[in-house]
Amino acid sequence: MASACPKETLKRRIMRRSRFGCRNCKLRKLKCDEGKPQCKRCSSFGILCNFKSNVPDLQSVADDSVRSLVVPDRVALQPPPTSAIWTSDASTSYQLNAKCQDFVTRYLGRSIITPDDPSMREVNGKLLSLAFTHPFLMHASLAVALAYDRHLNSPSSSCRTEEECYHWYQSTVLFNKRLREPIETKDKDPIWGTAAALAVLTFSTPESDTPEESWPLKPSGPSDLEWLRMSKGKMSLWRIADPLRPESLFRVMAPTYAQMNSPLPEQGIDGITKDLASVCLLDNSSTAENNPYFNAAHALSQILDLPDSQLTTGHTELFTGTIRGPFKSLLLEKDPVALLLLYLWYRKAGRSMWWIGARARVECPAICSYLRQHHEGYHAAHAFSPGGASGDR
Repeated sequence: MASACPKETLKRRIMRRSRFGCRNCKLRKLKCDEGKPQCKRCSSFGILCNFKSNVPDLQSVADDSVRSLVVPDRVALQPPPTSAIWTSDASTSYQLNAKCQDFVTRYLGRSIITPDDPSMREVNGKLLSLAFTHPFLMHASLAVALAYDRHLNSPSSSCRTEEECYHWYQSTVLFNKRLREPIETKDKDPIWGTAAALAVLTFSTPESDTPEESWPLKPSGPSDLEWLRMSKGKMSLWRIADPLRPESLFRVMAPTYAQMNSPLPEQGIDGITKDLASVCLLDNSSTAENNPYFNAAHALSQILDLPDSQLTTGHTELFTGTIRGPFKSLLLEKDPVALLLLYLWYRKAGRSMWWIGARARVECPAICSYLRQHHEGYHAAHAFSPGGASGDR
């Protein structure tokens, strides 16, 4: 009996190997039965088997007999489609309903955070594969896709759908649970991707649909600049996720990360327009130590004249990285110059990034109204508002 145990163990190990399995099963780290033209796992998963190189990885079956691509007007949690598609890990699983399957096909195979960035399109395609084995990433990705879809179809509404709230909540719960456990190398990219998705969700969903009820017009409260706290929370995971390590799928974004961390001038006003320097009380002797607007003004000036098509997340986050210390305090106090700098950033970045534009839609006019109501005599700031001397820059 004792001598038989190692043989049985060895036999079981050999049986689990699948040397000639399809790429889908290999991606999902599952044993493939090697059935052709469609293995059993791909059939049950609702995707095309890809023994052949011309079949894409994790390509959903398009035949209407397998699943419907009709998107219902109101989504409750629907009955599962005939061919089940799952996202699962060792502790959690979720079966995608028909609308989720549609969104996987329609949105998640391309970049929806910055559609014109080829690096992000490459990253998003690889993240999609990881989402099937990391439910917290799948839920976050679906929530972003739903937010993007809402932005396209109802750009004037900030009201989240029931399903968007569901996926956002599930992602947050599962993500926090995962962060309390030991982090393995295979989890680093999904963790960074989820952190970025949650930051986008927070930014793209302002607290109100109308400028009159938005910050800074609304009374001050603990939720002010909540999007900034989420962004800082994402960056706190940088060392854990290490997105620039050699094997990371985010390594292709190294130029974007370099832009995000590019050094700002130490002194002076080179690159800043005369009008903006005057508003911020900057001159050739100014530094970050003697002027709280110094870094923000320099970061903003680096993007104002960039063509919208060339603006990347690295450029936009260069500015948000300056919102700390005295400048952040001034923003929270609704200082007119700090508000003006944020307004100019919103207006520029919001034209290129839909998720920034979603918040800029209500907070830009709210900032203008606040300046008119509380700083009527502040003519320098009004010169940059719509209709002012510099309003079309």
